[in-house]
Amino acid sequence: MTQSHDLAELSINTIRTLSMDAVQKANSGHPGTPMALAPVAYTVWQDFLRFDPQDPVWPNRDRFVLSVGHASMLLYSMLHLTGVKAIGKHDERLDKPALSLDDLQRFRQLDSLSPGHPEYHWTSGVETTTGPLGQGVANSVGMAIASRWQASYFNRPGFEVFSYNVYALCGDGCLMEGVSSEAASLAGHLKLSNLCWIYDSNRITIEGKTDLAFTEDVGARFLAYGWNVVRVEDANDRGALSAALNNFSNTTDRPTLIIVKSLIGFGAPTKQDTHGAHGEPLGDAEIIGTKKNYGWPEDAKFLVPDGVYEHFQKGIGQRGQTARTAWAKLFSEYQVAHPDMAVLLNCMEQRELPSGWDKDLPTFPADPKGLATRDSGGKVLNALAKNLPWLIGGSADLAPSTKTLLTFEGAGHLSASNPGGRNFHYGVREHAMASIVNGLCLSKLRGYGAGFLIFSDYAKAAIRLAAIMEIPFIHVFTHDSIGVGEDGPTHQPIEQLASLRTIPGMIVLRPADANEVLEAWKVIAQQKHEPACLILTRQALPTLDRSKFAPASGLIKGAYVLTDAADGKPDVILIGTGSEVPLCVSACETLTVAGTKVRVVSMPSWELFEQQSAEYRECVLPANVTARVVVEMGSTFGWERYAGTQGAIIGMRSFGASAPLKDLLVKFGFTAEAVVAAARQQIDKKA
Repeated sequence: MTQSHDLAELSINTIRTLSMDAVQKANSGHPGTPMALAPVAYTVWQDFLRFDPQDPVWPNRDRFVLSVGHASMLLYSMLHLTGVKAIGKHDERLDKPALSLDDLQRFRQLDSLSPGHPEYHWTSGVETTTGPLGQGVANSVGMAIASRWQASYFNRPGFEVFSYNVYALCGDGCLMEGVSSEAASLAGHLKLSNLCWIYDSNRITIEGKTDLAFTEDVGARFLAYGWNVVRVEDANDRGALSAALNNFSNTTDRPTLIIVKSLIGFGAPTKQDTHGAHGEPLGDAEIIGTKKNYGWPEDAKFLVPDGVYEHFQKGIGQRGQTARTAWAKLFSEYQVAHPDMAVLLNCMEQRELPSGWDKDLPTFPADPKGLATRDSGGKVLNALAKNLPWLIGGSADLAPSTKTLLTFEGAGHLSASNPGGRNFHYGVREHAMASIVNGLCLSKLRGYGAGFLIFSDYAKAAIRLAAIMEIPFIHVFTHDSIGVGEDGPTHQPIEQLASLRTIPGMIVLRPADANEVLEAWKVIAQQKHEPACLILTRQALPTLDRSKFAPASGLIKGAYVLTDAADGKPDVILIGTGSEVPLCVSACETLTVAGTKVRVVSMPSWELFEQQSAEYRECVLPANVTARVVVEMGSTFGWERYAGTQGAIIGMRSFGASAPLKDLLVKFGFTAEAVVAAARQQIDKKA
């Protein structure tokens, strides 16, 4: 056995022992998978991954995604042993490790840098937040698409500034989840040859052996998707692993799935027993026995033997530094040869907007007939996308309905043969679409997805993760209410608005007319860390005459006084969002003629309103005016905070119905007459 081989085995066993020691100390976690996959992670990182531990955010690094997020100690061990440096809030390099040995000893503890599942922006070197199975591999598809798009847009002859590969480690659970099937199907269609999924086929889940519920031929399924499929019969066979990874490197026409057979907790006396596989420490006795099998000091804890750090430094450390240094030199030359493109690349990487991003954005004249906000949204999106080259996206087979197709010259359609297209066709895959958009955003593109609001339920898991990661995810949701009409309750969103508003850090915007749509897109474009959902109508809404009403720029504050009583002291406040603001305006006109003093508040975003000062919020919704009516075609849940305990809420308290829109508005009380009646009741109650 050579010294190099000795050090490789020693390093692999170090990964295993660090993982089991951390789980044991925390009395919580999953030691089995990190132990079994230590040779896989070692081989990928030490021999193949183009990644510089000294600069873990350089733009052309390969991405490594741990989709099996419960095996987080596998990744944490790699980050520690390879000497990955910490990165600050603004991507500045800090002179300290991402994870020290002390950090590993605080695994799963409060405010630790080694939480139970990997968290993006929390621990340097973690490329995406994983945990919900299937999300990581679906994110990786977005990353692979981003690499190809960035190469198509930025690369020039002699200047290959983007060429990174994406590796994702997944398991049986990931491949059972539907989101991975959606994403894999699309990856095969797009022939993403820069994407490699490594499937840990250990045939174990929480309930027991996978044959309880999962007996399909995964390899055959992926061949049908159009993937290259390679098999490794033993996760400990590093030669076979290297051959499989070389096979991926040499495959240029399709993504690669490497199926690796492993034994949970390899080296532990119980081996394939599910003990230690999911959420249980091994226990002191079994750890002692396992370490004995490894030839490890039985009483040593968190031991990193001499030579291990240096071994990784000579492998991934030197290789990564060489690759990154060469890239930095290339980019310096690129800045001279293509200065305008270099400026744009830096803007993209720093999530800054390019100069002139808001030029030629449309404004909309007053029009009582108006536009559906999906139509005005499409016009603004097209104008914005012309000036923001890395704004790319599409819809889940609904672009003609969501109006999110980019139609300007040169936009093009993203495909296997045209990786630089701006229009993305996700197919009927709402869940994967949202996860892929996360992958695009994690790669510094401004990705967007679109669909009907009712289908936000399919995308919710990925939307929630975007908020956790604090990335500027964009989702456009149209057909936002019972305004869908004849399609009936299955297509009429009731509780979806309330559900999206409950997500911490998410900005939900429901504009009332075309000019509020414009302002909403301006808010969205400027976000760096907040995901946003833009909620739009199918039916036409009047474009308000802003010479009579407050300017739509008030949207930036979440809620603003659209029109007010002459003396600024209203008897009643009418609060609306989206398509219900015109109802409030109409009711205001009727009430004003009758001598009632009325204030109308447009409230397109709760979240932006809550960010304002207490003084501003009091100015819009004074506490001494308790006569209030809220109008929104959705669940009433949560509106009590603005209606007050005595206020009225005109909303949906049931599912919708199949009928023409006019009939539905009458049935469910969304008429100016109903708003007027509710306002009068409020005033009478106060009296």
